[in-house]
Amino acid sequence: MAHAKNHDYHILAPSTWPLLGALAGVVMLFGAVVWMSGGMTIFFQTIPLSGPWLFLMGFVGVLYVMFGWWADVVAESRIGDHTPVVRIGLRYGFILFIMSEVMFFAAWFWAFFKDGIYPMSEYFGTEYVRPEIYHVDAFHLPLINTLILLLSGCAVTWAHHALVHGGQRKDVINGLAIAVVLGVLFTCLQAYEYSYLLYQGWEFGGDTFFSAFFMATGFHGAHVIIGTIFLFVCLLRAMKGHFSAEKHIGFEAAAWYWHFVDVVWLFLFFAVYIWGVAQMPGAH
Repeated sequence: MAHAKNHDYHILAPSTWPLLGALAGVVMLFGAVVWMSGGMTIFFQTIPLSGPWLFLMGFVGVLYVMFGWWADVVAESRIGDHTPVVRIGLRYGFILFIMSEVMFFAAWFWAFFKDGIYPMSEYFGTEYVRPEIYHVDAFHLPLINTLILLLSGCAVTWAHHALVHGGQRKDVINGLAIAVVLGVLFTCLQAYEYSYLLYQGWEFGGDTFFSAFFMATGFHGAHVIIGTIFLFVCLLRAMKGHFSAEKHIGFEAAAWYWHFVDVVWLFLFFAVYIWGVAQMPGAH
């Protein structure tokens, strides 16, 4: 046969998902700039833009692309296109993705450490004065959030162990369900902490400490939300019997991602909540 497949690789058919994803991402990010800047006019000051609507349109587009694209990937796996060679490539690709995420957070940690070790208020001739802040107690709500994330990681490990070592599917489902619930709980508590800190006088901008804190913890919170969705999709697939001990690359990637989120939070807890806050003037 002229078109018979005589190799272990998966040759993708032409797809519109990359283009649609790029367009939706541009609309979402540009809409975020419009929303956060209070509005602007485009096309030679002829079209005014304001509010969150452009951002929400792009966000819905991104969600649509994520759903459609990943549904295609799941379908490819179900029909046997993900051969052992393809799964190796998927693993390597996801490892490289996590490495890029490590460097992303390393940049925020570097900004935080630089501000704490070499504050601008100590530079010769500077007029900058570090603001006095409310010192959040790291061993109250931040410690609770730390325990929640660690327990969720244990639940994911339990589910993965049950899947790989021939355990009951009920254990896989229960472990993933617990991890999803704990992920949602972490997000709710983090949102409450943000509202409390803003009430205590913290600001989203105005000082390098506030900027580094909210960007680092905010991006981590975004990763928790993404990881929770990731685990929820795995939960639905586990309930449908999509995974086996030999073939579960989607679950494996979700577990890696979730453990990465756990490790980032541990660094945030010790470097930001315990060490970083103590470097700022203020009272408990």
